[in-house]
Parts: sequence; structure tokens; C-alpha cells
Amino acid sequence: MKTSLRHFAVFALLLYTTLLSAKDTELLPSLKPLIEQVTKEFDQIPVERQLALKKVALFIRSKIQAKETPQLTFICTHNSRRSHMSQIWAQTAASYYDVAGVKTFSGGVESTACNERTVAALTRAGFTITNSTPGDKNPIFLVKYSEQAEPTRAFSKIYSAEGNPKDNFVALMTCDHADKNCPVVAGSVLRVAIPFVDPKVADNTPAEAATYDERCHQIAREMFFLMKQVNP
Repeated sequence: MKTSLRHFAVFALLLYTTLLSAKDTELLPSLKPLIEQVTKEFDQIPVERQLALKKVALFIRSKIQAKETPQLTFICTHNSRRSHMSQIWAQTAASYYDVAGVKTFSGGVESTACNERTVAALTRAGFTITNSTPGDKNPIFLVKYSEQAEPTRAFSKIYSAEGNPKDNFVALMTCDHADKNCPVVAGSVLRVAIPFVDPKVADNTPAEAATYDERCHQIAREMFFLMKQVNP
């Protein structure tokens, strides 16, 4: 009888572990509606952008096969809007598709602050976000896509700042200005331009929230497409 109970306990533990490791069980429930939507919209991504994202997927796959860590650094001018959205959605998509070991980072050509409108848009999308250094000019926001995973630390910094990779990473240029003014990203082994229109154009207008949500949605769609290509 004791042996049977022991076997049942082991089976129950294995079942529980399997359920936890399913591709989307660890994601916050608040994120799932948007994720379900963007994963049905890959055909809306222009072909040239699909090709650029597939280059990055090939890099990730090659690193995984070589048992190395795939590192992605998303770069825009001020590291305040698009690069943060890209980093956070890419890490979320990697978890969703079980792309193990991927590490995402972000940075700018110069440092300002993670814009409060970016934080608001990501919160509306379903992330749990906490300001860990309230009152700072460049606060550190802790962004969670899962209760189990470590939160992403979102704050503005240059792309070569302490904590970001110094070599063997992909540089993804998320804005035209950074793409034109930073033709060489020191330490990167691959540089890919995926510029997004800056939602800043709608700041302090009636369209502000809708514009930020639209950009957040687009970036989510493309980051999920990217990670889906690693193991198509």
C-alpha cells in the first residue's frame, strides 16, 4: 500500500512538473489575450521584415545548437520606448515557444529614462510592472511576464552599459535614427535593422494611448514571429 502511494506521489509530481513546463502555462493570464491575437497575425508582417527576423532566428538556433547563449540587444536612440518593448516582448516570446537560454537586452545611443507611456502601454498589454526606485530621474522598472521568471529591469542606458553583453550578440536597431547614426555596434556579430515608427509622435495628443498600444502590439507580433522561427 505504501509503495502504491509512493508511486502515485511520484506520478503526481511528474504530472505537475510537466504542466508547469508547457509553453504558455507560466505566462501571466493577463498577457494571454494579446498573445493569442498576435500569433494569428504573422501574415501581416511585410516580407522584408520577415526575412530580417529570420536572420536573427537562425543566429539563435545556431547558438543553441552550439550550446552557447543567444544574446539579443535591442537598440534605439534614447532607450526609452521601442527598444524596451522589443526586449520585453522578445523574452516573453522566447518563454512562450520554449526557446531555451535566450537573453534579451536593450540600450540606446544615449541615456534618458524609460518613458512612462511605455510603462503604461506594457501594463495595458498585461505585464505586471513595479517602479523599484520611485523618485529617480531614470527609475528602474521591474517588468514581469511570469510569476516564476526573474523580472526584466527596464531603465535607460547606453547599449554598452554594464550588464549588457560586450561581444557575441545580435544588435537589433529598432529606430531609423540609431540605425543611421550607429553604423557599427562594437562587439556585435550580427546587426539587423528592424525600425519601428516612434510612438512619441502622439505624445500629449488624444491619440497617445492608442498609438502606444498599436506600436506595442506590432512589436509583440514581430517578436513572437521571430521566436516561432527558431523551431518552426
